Amino acid sequence: MTATRLLLPTRAQQQPEWASLDELKDVLHSLEAKSPLVDATACAHLTAELGRAAQGEAFVLQAGECAERFSDSAPETVLAKADELHGLADEFTDASGLPTVRMGRIAGQYAKPRSKPTETLPDGTVLPVYRGDAVNAPEPTQAARAALPSRLLMAYRNADATLSTLFERDMGLAGRAAPQRTYAGHEALLLEYEQALVRPDGDGGHYGSSGHFLWIGDRTRQPDHEHVQFAASISNPVGVKVGPEAPLGEVRTLVRMLRDPNRPGRLSLIVRMGRDHITPGLTAVLRALGDEAAGVAWICDPMHGNTRVNGAGQKCRAVSDVMAEIEGFVSTLHAHGLHPAGLMLETAHGPVTECVDTPGELASSTPLPRYESACDPRLSPRQAREVVTRTAALL
Repeated sequence: MTATRLLLPTRAQQQPEWASLDELKDVLHSLEAKSPLVDATACAHLTAELGRAAQGEAFVLQAGECAERFSDSAPETVLAKADELHGLADEFTDASGLPTVRMGRIAGQYAKPRSKPTETLPDGTVLPVYRGDAVNAPEPTQAARAALPSRLLMAYRNADATLSTLFERDMGLAGRAAPQRTYAGHEALLLEYEQALVRPDGDGGHYGSSGHFLWIGDRTRQPDHEHVQFAASISNPVGVKVGPEAPLGEVRTLVRMLRDPNRPGRLSLIVRMGRDHITPGLTAVLRALGDEAAGVAWICDPMHGNTRVNGAGQKCRAVSDVMAEIEGFVSTLHAHGLHPAGLMLETAHGPVTECVDTPGELASSTPLPRYESACDPRLSPRQAREVVTRTAALL
């Protein structure tokens, strides 16, 4: 069967070559008829909370999977992830005194952009790269790596199950002091899926019902491409990743396209520049935006700009690099009279060993023993707590 891709109205990067166009159309029609996964009112509440964070009155903590697996939708796994997120948020609030907005990378983080469309196995076999469970499977076979449209329906079902568990958890805690909602966010990468789940927001517009917070990645943030056009068309709070090579004029254009002056939390710029580029890179962005910099929520992703490869050939990150980027992010914003609004971390709810504490540990040729991520390395619970408490001290 020859792979094909559904043609979108304008250009779009990082889209799969689906195994069957006819099946894809049937799947999308089915998704269009399904109930929304999240409601518009919750999305509006999150926008307001992000607006408070942008003013320094709260702080957003987003934590969770790099690449979410369908198997993670089992209730016990969802609850363990929620407990980890809320535990980190409680520690941040205790250390900083700020209310913490709790957002998981959950119930939709089933697709990943990749730097190359294929990978070559040690025996020379060339396979399509794993793009997340919503597209294909990680096992290194041709059959597993086929981009099957039926997986989009599986993504919906697993997201629905995950959100139902989170909702029941939150409702069960509603009678306790200071109840906190668990928001769900993911990268809005698979445009056919995202567009099929757009619903009326009850206020004359439309929202993306696949998640409360949807962001556009550093590889797909071109203003004239379909990902940004999609983000501009929905009323959700949205984010855009900004890497070290982002053209300054393009960042200005994105802010003007996606910001809503009447809703301060509508747009978040998620900075992911790496420890060596954060201070000069963010300074250049802030200068280019001028007064417009105060109209967005500034969030730090200290993970994606600090990925290295260890002596065993595993992708890895060092906690000291992560903290160095956070320190540069906070100090640069403070120097410009702006508030750090949040932190986006890739974390595990179990004791994995995918990240190290210092770069010196990367030289070892011994493979890290509990490397369980389907894609990028995640902080262990201990490492995540260190990052969160040290970040709180910076504020």
